[in-house]
Amino acid sequence: MAEKQIKITLVRSVAGTLPNQRKTVKALGLGKLNSSVVQAATPSTLGMVRTVAHLVKVEEI
Repeated sequence: MAEKQIKITLVRSVAGTLPNQRKTVKALGLGKLNSSVVQAATPSTLGMVRTVAHLVKVEEI
């Protein structure tokens, strides 16, 4: 069975956020506002999403 996929979209700016949160957004593969990536829903990815939950929108695919 394949792993679940999630679509992560950056909906808020990283301006004024902590450096750790900026690095997490970049590590997820997000750059500009409204950019999206599809990632596997692994524990490490979900932990990164939890760190920047106030900046992103997550959808299950």
